[in-house]
Amino acid sequence: MTLLEVENVVKQFAGHRALDGVSLTVPENTVYGLLGPNGAGKTTLIRIINCITAPDSGEVRLNGKKMTAEDVRHIGYLPEERGLYKKMKIGEQALYLARLRGMSKADALKSLKYWFEKFEIQTWWDKKVEELSKGMAQKVQFITTILHDPKLLIFDEPFSGFDPVNADLLKREILELRDKGATIIFSTHNMATVEDLCENISLVDNAKIVLQGNVSEIRASHATNTYLIKTKKMLEVNGFELLDSQFKNGIYESKLKKSIEDSNNSLIEKLIKQTEIISFDEILPSMNDIFIKTVSRA
Repeated sequence: MTLLEVENVVKQFAGHRALDGVSLTVPENTVYGLLGPNGAGKTTLIRIINCITAPDSGEVRLNGKKMTAEDVRHIGYLPEERGLYKKMKIGEQALYLARLRGMSKADALKSLKYWFEKFEIQTWWDKKVEELSKGMAQKVQFITTILHDPKLLIFDEPFSGFDPVNADLLKREILELRDKGATIIFSTHNMATVEDLCENISLVDNAKIVLQGNVSEIRASHATNTYLIKTKKMLEVNGFELLDSQFKNGIYESKLKKSIEDSNNSLIEKLIKQTEIISFDEILPSMNDIFIKTVSRA
Protein backbone atom coordinates (compact mmCIF):
# COMPACT_ATOMS: atom_id res chain seq x y z
CA MET A 1 0.00 0.00 0.00
CA THR A 2 1.14 3.56 -0.75
CA LEU A 3 1.00 6.26 1.93
CA LEU A 4 2.50 9.28 0.16
CA GLU A 5 2.61 10.20 -3.51
CA VAL A 6 4.40 13.18 -5.03
CA GLU A 7 3.48 13.75 -8.67
CA ASN A 8 5.28 16.11 -11.07
CA VAL A 9 5.93 18.76 -8.43
CA VAL A 10 7.47 22.01 -9.67
CA LYS A 11 8.60 24.90 -7.45
CA GLN A 12 10.31 28.09 -8.54
CA PHE A 13 11.79 30.93 -6.43
CA ALA A 14 12.66 34.22 -8.13
CA GLY A 15 14.12 32.69 -11.26
CA HIS A 16 15.56 29.62 -9.52
CA ARG A 17 13.78 26.31 -10.13
CA ALA A 18 14.09 24.37 -6.85
CA LEU A 19 12.04 21.36 -8.03
CA ASP A 20 11.49 20.37 -11.64
CA GLY A 21 8.84 17.68 -12.19
CA VAL A 22 9.69 15.61 -9.10
CA SER A 23 7.69 12.42 -8.55
CA LEU A 24 8.06 9.70 -5.93
CA THR A 25 5.95 7.08 -4.16
CA VAL A 26 6.48 6.16 -0.51
CA PRO A 27 5.05 2.77 0.55
CA GLU A 28 3.47 2.31 3.98
CA ASN A 29 5.58 1.00 6.87
CA THR A 30 8.94 1.62 5.22
CA VAL A 31 11.96 3.85 5.73
CA TYR A 32 12.36 5.90 2.54
CA GLY A 33 15.61 7.77 1.85
CA LEU A 34 15.43 11.27 0.36
CA LEU A 35 19.00 11.98 -0.74
CA GLY A 36 20.92 14.64 -2.57
CA PRO A 37 23.74 17.19 -2.30
CA ASN A 38 23.21 20.56 -0.60
CA GLY A 39 20.92 22.80 -2.64
CA ALA A 40 19.47 19.92 -4.65
CA GLY A 41 15.86 20.61 -3.62
CA LYS A 42 15.32 18.15 -0.73
CA THR A 43 14.34 20.76 1.87
CA THR A 44 11.94 22.44 -0.55
CA LEU A 45 10.22 19.11 -1.18
CA ILE A 46 9.99 18.39 2.56
CA ARG A 47 8.45 21.84 3.14
CA ILE A 48 5.87 21.16 0.42
CA ILE A 49 4.96 17.77 1.96
CA ASN A 50 4.50 19.57 5.31
CA CYS A 51 2.28 22.22 3.66
CA ILE A 52 4.71 24.93 4.78
CA THR A 53 4.84 26.07 1.17
CA ALA A 54 2.79 25.09 -1.89
CA PRO A 55 4.01 23.73 -5.24
CA ASP A 56 3.62 25.87 -8.36
CA SER A 57 2.26 22.77 -10.10
CA GLY A 58 1.93 19.08 -9.40
CA GLU A 59 0.28 17.37 -6.45
CA VAL A 60 1.05 15.67 -3.14
CA ARG A 61 -1.35 12.94 -1.98
CA LEU A 62 -1.68 11.24 1.41
CA ASN A 63 -3.58 7.95 1.38
CA GLY A 64 -4.68 8.69 -2.18
CA LYS A 65 -6.17 12.12 -1.41
CA LYS A 66 -4.70 15.53 -2.17
CA MET A 67 -2.96 16.84 0.92
CA THR A 68 -4.38 19.79 2.83
CA ALA A 69 -3.17 21.73 5.86
CA GLU A 70 -5.48 19.54 7.96
CA ASP A 71 -3.36 16.48 7.09
CA VAL A 72 -0.30 17.96 8.80
CA ARG A 73 -1.57 16.60 12.14
CA HIS A 74 -0.71 13.13 10.78
CA ILE A 75 2.93 14.17 10.20
CA GLY A 76 5.86 14.41 12.59
CA TYR A 77 8.71 16.56 11.24
CA LEU A 78 12.20 16.80 12.72
CA PRO A 79 14.02 19.52 10.75
CA GLU A 80 17.79 19.74 10.45
CA GLU A 81 17.69 23.18 12.11
CA ARG A 82 16.22 22.61 15.55
CA GLY A 83 13.37 24.77 16.87
CA LEU A 84 13.21 24.46 20.67
CA TYR A 85 12.81 27.53 22.88
CA LYS A 86 16.12 27.91 24.72
CA LYS A 87 14.79 29.66 27.84
CA MET A 88 11.81 27.35 28.35
CA LYS A 89 11.89 24.32 30.65
CA ILE A 90 12.09 21.03 28.75
CA GLY A 91 9.07 19.30 30.32
CA GLU A 92 6.89 22.39 29.97
CA GLN A 93 7.95 22.83 26.36
CA ALA A 94 7.39 19.17 25.43
CA LEU A 95 3.92 19.29 26.97
CA TYR A 96 3.12 22.54 25.11
CA LEU A 97 4.21 21.05 21.75
CA ALA A 98 2.15 17.90 22.41
CA ARG A 99 -0.94 20.01 23.11
CA LEU A 100 -0.36 21.89 19.83
CA ARG A 101 -0.53 18.50 18.11
CA GLY A 102 -4.01 17.97 19.55
CA MET A 103 -3.13 15.69 22.47
CA SER A 104 -4.99 16.03 25.77
CA LYS A 105 -2.88 17.02 28.77
CA ALA A 106 -3.38 13.59 30.38
CA ASP A 107 -2.38 11.68 27.22
CA ALA A 108 0.58 13.97 26.63
CA LEU A 109 1.88 13.55 30.18
CA LYS A 110 1.47 9.77 29.98
CA SER A 111 3.35 9.59 26.67
CA LEU A 112 6.06 11.98 27.84
CA LYS A 113 6.62 9.91 30.98
CA TYR A 114 7.07 6.80 28.82
CA TRP A 115 9.58 8.41 26.45
CA PHE A 116 11.54 10.29 29.13
CA GLU A 117 11.97 7.01 31.02
CA LYS A 118 12.87 5.12 27.84
CA PHE A 119 15.57 7.66 26.97
CA GLU A 120 16.61 7.92 30.66
CA ILE A 121 16.17 11.70 30.76
CA GLN A 122 13.67 12.04 33.65
CA THR A 123 16.02 14.45 35.43
CA TRP A 124 15.87 16.86 32.48
CA TRP A 125 12.21 17.82 33.02
CA ASP A 126 12.96 21.11 34.81
CA LYS A 127 16.14 21.95 32.88
CA LYS A 128 16.17 24.68 30.25
CA VAL A 129 17.09 23.84 26.66
CA GLU A 130 20.07 26.20 26.80
CA GLU A 131 21.58 23.90 29.48
CA LEU A 132 21.65 20.93 27.06
CA SER A 133 24.25 19.88 24.53
CA LYS A 134 23.23 19.64 20.87
CA GLY A 135 22.80 15.87 21.14
CA MET A 136 20.73 16.16 24.34
CA ALA A 137 18.45 18.75 22.74
CA GLN A 138 18.15 16.46 19.74
CA LYS A 139 16.74 13.71 21.96
CA VAL A 140 14.08 16.07 23.29
CA GLN A 141 13.08 17.22 19.82
CA PHE A 142 12.94 13.61 18.60
CA ILE A 143 10.47 12.85 21.39
CA THR A 144 8.29 15.87 20.58
CA THR A 145 8.28 14.80 16.91
CA ILE A 146 6.95 11.29 17.52
CA LEU A 147 4.82 11.93 20.62
CA HIS A 148 1.44 12.16 18.84
CA ASP A 149 1.89 8.86 16.93
CA PRO A 150 1.93 10.36 13.40
CA LYS A 151 1.38 8.16 10.33
CA LEU A 152 4.26 9.86 8.51
CA LEU A 153 7.57 10.84 10.11
CA ILE A 154 10.09 13.05 8.33
CA PHE A 155 13.61 13.12 9.77
CA ASP A 156 16.12 15.58 8.28
CA GLU A 157 19.68 14.64 9.41
CA PRO A 158 18.38 13.20 12.71
CA PHE A 159 21.80 11.98 13.90
CA SER A 160 23.44 15.41 13.76
CA GLY A 161 25.15 16.08 17.10
CA PHE A 162 24.89 12.46 18.32
CA ASP A 163 27.78 10.30 19.46
CA PRO A 164 27.88 6.75 17.99
CA VAL A 165 26.09 5.20 21.02
CA ASN A 166 23.15 7.60 20.88
CA ALA A 167 23.05 7.48 17.07
CA ASP A 168 22.66 3.70 17.32
CA LEU A 169 19.91 4.16 19.93
CA LEU A 170 18.03 6.48 17.59
CA LYS A 171 18.44 4.05 14.66
CA ARG A 172 16.83 1.30 16.72
CA GLU A 173 13.96 3.60 17.69
CA ILE A 174 13.35 4.55 14.05
CA LEU A 175 13.16 0.89 13.03
CA GLU A 176 10.85 0.13 15.96
CA LEU A 177 8.55 2.98 14.91
CA ARG A 178 8.44 1.51 11.41
CA ASP A 179 7.63 -1.93 12.81
CA LYS A 180 4.77 -0.41 14.81
CA GLY A 181 3.21 1.05 11.65
CA ALA A 182 4.88 4.40 10.97
CA THR A 183 6.12 5.42 7.52
CA ILE A 184 9.41 7.31 7.60
CA ILE A 185 11.10 9.68 5.17
CA PHE A 186 14.75 9.93 6.06
CA SER A 187 17.03 12.64 4.68
CA THR A 188 20.77 12.37 5.28
CA HIS A 189 24.22 12.71 3.73
CA ASN A 190 25.43 9.60 5.57
CA MET A 191 25.18 6.84 2.98
CA ALA A 192 26.20 4.08 5.41
CA THR A 193 23.08 4.92 7.43
CA VAL A 194 21.02 4.75 4.24
CA GLU A 195 22.23 1.18 3.69
CA ASP A 196 21.36 0.31 7.31
CA LEU A 197 17.88 1.84 7.41
CA CYS A 198 16.34 2.56 4.01
CA GLU A 199 14.50 0.12 1.77
CA ASN A 200 13.92 2.59 -1.09
CA ILE A 201 15.46 5.94 -2.04
CA SER A 202 15.12 8.91 -4.33
CA LEU A 203 18.25 10.88 -5.17
CA VAL A 204 17.61 14.54 -6.07
CA ASP A 205 20.17 16.63 -7.92
CA ASN A 206 19.68 20.00 -9.59
CA ALA A 207 15.93 19.92 -8.83
CA LYS A 208 15.34 16.55 -10.55
CA ILE A 209 15.20 12.91 -9.50
CA VAL A 210 18.35 11.32 -10.94
CA LEU A 211 18.15 7.91 -9.23
CA GLN A 212 15.24 6.06 -7.64
CA GLY A 213 14.41 2.56 -6.44
CA ASN A 214 15.13 -0.22 -3.97
CA VAL A 215 18.53 0.11 -2.25
CA SER A 216 19.54 -3.54 -2.74
CA GLU A 217 18.48 -3.50 -6.39
CA ILE A 218 20.32 -0.23 -7.05
CA ARG A 219 23.54 -1.62 -5.56
CA ALA A 220 23.16 -4.85 -7.55
CA SER A 221 22.55 -2.89 -10.77
CA HIS A 222 25.87 -1.09 -10.28
CA ALA A 223 27.80 -4.33 -9.71
CA THR A 224 31.12 -4.71 -11.56
CA ASN A 225 31.50 -8.53 -11.43
CA THR A 226 34.12 -8.13 -8.71
CA TYR A 227 34.49 -10.69 -5.91
CA LEU A 228 36.38 -11.15 -2.65
CA ILE A 229 37.59 -14.74 -2.34
CA LYS A 230 39.27 -16.19 0.76
CA THR A 231 41.32 -19.32 0.09
CA LYS A 232 43.89 -21.65 1.67
CA LYS A 233 46.38 -21.19 -1.17
CA MET A 234 47.24 -18.30 -3.44
CA LEU A 235 45.16 -18.24 -6.62
CA GLU A 236 46.68 -18.56 -10.06
CA VAL A 237 45.25 -16.38 -12.79
CA ASN A 238 43.23 -18.76 -14.92
CA GLY A 239 40.00 -17.61 -16.60
CA PHE A 240 39.61 -14.46 -14.51
CA GLU A 241 41.35 -11.17 -13.73
CA LEU A 242 43.13 -11.09 -10.38
CA LEU A 243 42.98 -7.50 -9.08
CA ASP A 244 44.66 -7.90 -5.71
CA SER A 245 45.83 -10.62 -3.33
CA GLN A 246 46.98 -10.38 0.30
CA PHE A 247 48.05 -12.96 2.87
CA LYS A 248 46.41 -12.38 6.26
CA ASN A 249 46.38 -14.68 9.30
CA GLY A 250 47.14 -17.77 7.25
CA ILE A 251 44.50 -17.01 4.58
CA TYR A 252 44.76 -15.51 1.10
CA GLU A 253 42.28 -12.69 0.42
CA SER A 254 41.96 -12.09 -3.30
CA LYS A 255 39.91 -9.58 -5.28
CA LEU A 256 39.11 -10.78 -8.76
CA LYS A 257 36.95 -9.83 -11.68
CA LYS A 258 35.15 -12.55 -13.58
CA SER A 259 34.13 -12.37 -17.21
CA ILE A 260 30.53 -11.61 -18.09
CA GLU A 261 30.25 -15.06 -19.70
CA ASP A 262 31.09 -16.84 -16.42
CA SER A 263 28.39 -17.72 -13.92
CA ASN A 264 29.20 -17.83 -10.20
CA ASN A 265 29.02 -21.63 -10.32
CA SER A 266 31.47 -21.88 -13.22
CA LEU A 267 33.88 -19.51 -11.47
CA ILE A 268 33.70 -21.56 -8.25
CA GLU A 269 34.40 -24.73 -10.27
CA LYS A 270 37.57 -23.10 -11.63
CA LEU A 271 38.66 -21.98 -8.16
CA ILE A 272 38.15 -25.28 -6.33
CA LYS A 273 40.47 -26.95 -8.82
CA GLN A 274 43.21 -24.72 -7.41
CA THR A 275 42.47 -24.57 -3.66
CA GLU A 276 39.94 -24.84 -0.85
CA ILE A 277 37.52 -21.89 -0.81
CA ILE A 278 36.80 -20.41 2.63
CA SER A 279 34.41 -17.67 1.45
CA PHE A 280 33.12 -16.24 -1.81
CA ASP A 281 31.44 -12.81 -1.76
CA GLU A 282 30.46 -10.37 -4.48
CA ILE A 283 31.74 -6.85 -3.84
CA LEU A 284 28.87 -4.44 -4.44
CA PRO A 285 29.47 -0.68 -4.65
CA SER A 286 28.42 1.27 -1.59
CA MET A 287 25.61 3.81 -1.72
CA ASN A 288 28.27 6.44 -1.10
CA ASP A 289 30.11 5.39 -4.29
CA ILE A 290 26.84 5.32 -6.24
CA PHE A 291 25.82 8.74 -4.87
CA ILE A 292 29.11 10.35 -5.93
CA LYS A 293 29.09 8.68 -9.35
CA THR A 294 25.46 9.59 -10.08
CA VAL A 295 25.69 13.20 -8.90
CA SER A 296 29.00 13.76 -10.74
CA ARG A 297 27.49 12.37 -13.95
CA ALA A 298 24.34 14.46 -13.58
